Amino acid sequence: MRYEIKGTPFPVVICQLEDGEQMVTERGSMVWMSPNMEMQTHGGGLGRMFSKMFSGESMFQNIYTAHGAGMIAFGSSFPGQIKEIAITPGHDMILQKSAFLAAVPGVELSIHFNQRLGAGLFGGEGFIMQRLSGSGMAFAEIDGTLVEYDLQPGQQIVVDTGNVAGFTAGVQMEIRQVPGMKNKLLGGEGLFNTVLTGPGRIWLQTMPISGVAAALLPYIPTGNN
Repeated sequence: MRYEIKGTPFPVVICQLEDGEQMVTERGSMVWMSPNMEMQTHGGGLGRMFSKMFSGESMFQNIYTAHGAGMIAFGSSFPGQIKEIAITPGHDMILQKSAFLAAVPGVELSIHFNQRLGAGLFGGEGFIMQRLSGSGMAFAEIDGTLVEYDLQPGQQIVVDTGNVAGFTAGVQMEIRQVPGMKNKLLGGEGLFNTVLTGPGRIWLQTMPISGVAAALLPYIPTGNN
């Protein structure tokens, strides 16, 4: 499989497939393809379907197979970037819940639950995430611009939860309260922050869709107006 990422602010990844090669996606992200691409929808087993339903993800996968040399493009649903990820055995990647776009069949997509109690109670979108494992190329959707950091062992960075796009499996994530009652009530930064601790690489996104929705909310007319 050969690929090219094109376009802004709504990018697409264009994949060139040889005969018999496949691409997998969890949602309706296909934007165009050659007529010799065949689509089949699979559920992935009752257990996986239940876990996806619990997390709010689609319970089905679309598998596209090339009959002869074929082409298929997957597009983002929000202004930002598409990032390629080379998944190798033992080097899993944890992504925000809606980041996965498409992958080759050797990549396994599963639900990742943050095991720290604070993240479960207060982390919101950070509690349920996606885990990519196995082997092969995958593509993720980033809201806004992607900023990457490599954290050394024990090195930390404090992030607003919505700005966490992903991190390698060695990174620890926990939720901490903003210190000080005045800061909580008047600071405008919310009650909690996400703390990421190395070692590993982290992906941060500059324009999370949750932040855009919160910014637009005061301008949406209500039924009383």
